[in-house]
Amino acid sequence: MRITMIGSGYVGLVSGACFADFGHHVTCIDKDASKIEALRAGRIPIFEPGLEDIVERNVRAGRLAFGTELGPAVREADAVFIAVGTPTRRGTGHADLSYVHAAAREIAENLDGFTVVVTKSTVPVGTGDEVERILREVRPDAEVAVASNPEFLREGAAIQDFKHPDRIVVGVEDERAQRVMAEVYRPLHLNEGPVMFTSRRTAELIKYAANAFLATKITFINEMADLCERVGGDVQEVARGIGLDKRIGPKFLNAGPGYGGSCFPKDTLALTKTAREAGAPFRIVETVVEVNESRKRAMAEKVVRACGGVEGKTLAILGVTFKPNTDDMRDAPSLVILPALQEAGATIRAHDPEGTETAAPLLPGVTFFDDPYACIEGADGLVIITEWEAFRALDLERVHALLREPVVVDLRNIYRPTRMAEHGFRYASIGRPG
Repeated sequence: MRITMIGSGYVGLVSGACFADFGHHVTCIDKDASKIEALRAGRIPIFEPGLEDIVERNVRAGRLAFGTELGPAVREADAVFIAVGTPTRRGTGHADLSYVHAAAREIAENLDGFTVVVTKSTVPVGTGDEVERILREVRPDAEVAVASNPEFLREGAAIQDFKHPDRIVVGVEDERAQRVMAEVYRPLHLNEGPVMFTSRRTAELIKYAANAFLATKITFINEMADLCERVGGDVQEVARGIGLDKRIGPKFLNAGPGYGGSCFPKDTLALTKTAREAGAPFRIVETVVEVNESRKRAMAEKVVRACGGVEGKTLAILGVTFKPNTDDMRDAPSLVILPALQEAGATIRAHDPEGTETAAPLLPGVTFFDDPYACIEGADGLVIITEWEAFRALDLERVHALLREPVVVDLRNIYRPTRMAEHGFRYASIGRPG
């Protein structure tokens, strides 16, 4: 099949490359000419394990192409995916759908023959109806159907998730469109990928419901960690004890500094706004949003307490991206924690395996190092914010020798308190006895 992907950001590029790897012919379109030029030259604008190899392989095979001209790519496509950004609108909390609507208008002007227009972007319920209205308004004569196909990709594991999905959700109102979408995902049948066909509005809600539920699990265990600290419990054992219950499961029960990234913050906020406007306030998710925001500030206070104040001190930070295996800084806890520590009088130096280029403009006054030990040397304390694998096996004797004060604040519970005590550290973690 011939597929056109409108938007070559994280979702569009990963999805387009993987569709091409399935054997489809894919053209990824983006208005950013410099991005397209870089992609044509083999330079990937995001860090995602395995993506560079897939892009290179499929470009070489002639199945994957990049361009800025939407018209020709739409005219020859069987399915056109809209994978543009839907950021939070300032001051409202709603998803900004202007890019989606603009893409729909431009697609409509170039339709030729029966085409399925698919919203891959995360959009509020009812967006598919609006996209269809725009298409019919601009081109009442067009043979077109609209589908919703939300993505469920984890940054850092997106290739695996796309090729071996838990589920594929497709919202359609048209039998012909359903056949096209079944053909798009037919290569996954070998992996027994479960395709769930439902209505468009239901598909749109499934995406928001999934992210809101996972954000709620994270927030729940974070608040449980606070309780454990007050009463002498161990949140990791609590998480294991409840995670062994198959009704709950162990995933997303790791206490930490709060969730961030491109999805959870904006999707939980958008869901609460939609629910309020529909007259069905989502009070649980509203609380999740509030608690998560306050948690990031509380983590800065935790660091200050553990260090006995940070005025005039230098702190070494390991990890600034919102999670490991990505260079994504969107809503990363570090964007709140580090400025708060600077406000409290600390000098900040940081190291991240992949995030320096993205993070540096967002964290003025922070000095970045290419090596974790160079970052640690001479600091008055070490703070671990992101659990990159490279930080799980630090040479603790060397770390102790390099620090001016043997203080480690581990916001991801990478190390065991007993082991840190044996190495002579004053160690603080999340929801565990000191």
